[in-house]
Amino acid sequence: MPPCRPAMFGNLPYNDGMATVTIRELGRQVSGVVNEVRTTGRPTFVTHRGTPVVVLLPLDAEQLEDYVLANAPEYVASMRAADEAIERGEPGVALTDAIVEFEAEHGPLDNES
Repeated sequence: MPPCRPAMFGNLPYNDGMATVTIRELGRQVSGVVNEVRTTGRPTFVTHRGTPVVVLLPLDAEQLEDYVLANAPEYVASMRAADEAIERGEPGVALTDAIVEFEAEHGPLDNES
């Protein structure tokens, strides 16, 4: 009998040390699965017919903010435009101008930090 190989996702094994749950199991036990991810800190793959389709990841407040910013369309477009301007050698915005613009939109910066 040949050795048992780990299930693969592309070229990567996905169940070595990682929890997996089927979509059906997740539907029946969503609270328990989410609690397990949250308390253990271990990601869990959700599979559909044996293929991973989603990963449940624990997030703290900072990770959530990073994810939202990295995936917000206006932020991504702004960062792309800034990167392209830098590549073209265009000057950036002076810090004092950026602060004035920020404070006009959001109010004064907190100087106690």
